[in-house]
Amino acid sequence: MYREHDLSYDFLGIHLENPFILSAAPPTDELDMAVDGLNAGWAGVVLKTTSVEENPVNLKYPMMSSFGTAAHKVWGLGNIDLISRYHIEEICTRVSTLKHLFPGKMIAASIMGSRKEDWQSLVWQLRKAGVDLIECSFSCPQGSMGEAPGRMLAQSVEATEKVARWVKEAADETPVLIKITPQVTDIVEVARALQRAGVDGVTASNSVPALIGVDVETMEPRPSVWGDGAYSGMTGMAIKPLTLRTIAEIARNVEITISGNGGAYSWSDAVELMAVGASNVQFCTLPMHYGFGVIRDLTSGMADYLERMGFASPRDIVGKALSRVKAQEDLSAPVTHSDIDLDKCVGCGSCFRACRDGGHRAIVWDSVKRQPSVDMDRCPGCGQCMQVCPVNAIRMREEIGQKVHYFEFRGAR
Repeated sequence: MYREHDLSYDFLGIHLENPFILSAAPPTDELDMAVDGLNAGWAGVVLKTTSVEENPVNLKYPMMSSFGTAAHKVWGLGNIDLISRYHIEEICTRVSTLKHLFPGKMIAASIMGSRKEDWQSLVWQLRKAGVDLIECSFSCPQGSMGEAPGRMLAQSVEATEKVARWVKEAADETPVLIKITPQVTDIVEVARALQRAGVDGVTASNSVPALIGVDVETMEPRPSVWGDGAYSGMTGMAIKPLTLRTIAEIARNVEITISGNGGAYSWSDAVELMAVGASNVQFCTLPMHYGFGVIRDLTSGMADYLERMGFASPRDIVGKALSRVKAQEDLSAPVTHSDIDLDKCVGCGSCFRACRDGGHRAIVWDSVKRQPSVDMDRCPGCGQCMQVCPVNAIRMREEIGQKVHYFEFRGAR
């Protein structure tokens, strides 16, 4: 049974029925797919990145590969796809069609150019088509259409500010998001450049440049295109920690609206991204894996969470955890040690091995009872044992004076 709750709120002047958006990716590259996604309940779509007719589309297949485990094959998904095979004229037709079919949904489009006239022409055409929001890809990791081939536009603070000004000049009142990369020396400086340029927000962030893997039998990189491979843009759960850091760094230092993108695979992942500063969350790999209908799990999970936590709106989550994100030297220094719940323990010995060979040799193993215990004199509470316990039988007990705090692994929801 799916829980109902009003999840609607405004984002950059656009009314959203919930915080969940389909990102500029394969799920939005065909009109009928975008229609199906919006009919399923997604609050909006960002149509896959397009450009002007003069920029050739050079797609290679197969374009996807993944890495993971036997239990979960898609921890990370690699994609060598660069851009939509449809140019701006077709995308504008789709924007108009979708706005007619779904007047209450957010219809956005992603663009990529190289020259000022290209960027501004793309913006003008989308505005004429009635687009709600324009997202600019300054960070496609699979290739480059910018001033420096092989380099992402967002890796240059100066170029980022210059091109963002071009775009916003042409966009006028139409909201503009700049999609950036976490692969920079200082993400705060990039965000400040965008703030100076006057854009409305950032999408943090794009997929991450990666080499997904190598087949050790054939020595072919993955994905293999006639035996050869290329660097991919990696998405999926594997990049969520990078996305969280990127969003938190921007939100802590720059007053600019953030759309979260990258690594969210559940409603609780979305809450995490919003808790460190994102105003909504874009999804790609999740609907590619489970289908558009997964939106019902996202909205129901979010509704239950809001009710349980006493929040009236998803906006109440935004930035809620930021005050707790601190520099390492500013953290408290409690007396900490492992706390093992023997009622939960299954006697697998994982904590003992991890502590013996990768920790502080503070866990003592009773081979007769098949039970661990903690040597308090040796245990500093590093948390290694908690990470490897398969049944969450270990938590960290932290003490400062008479006050006690527990840190435990809750896992994914």
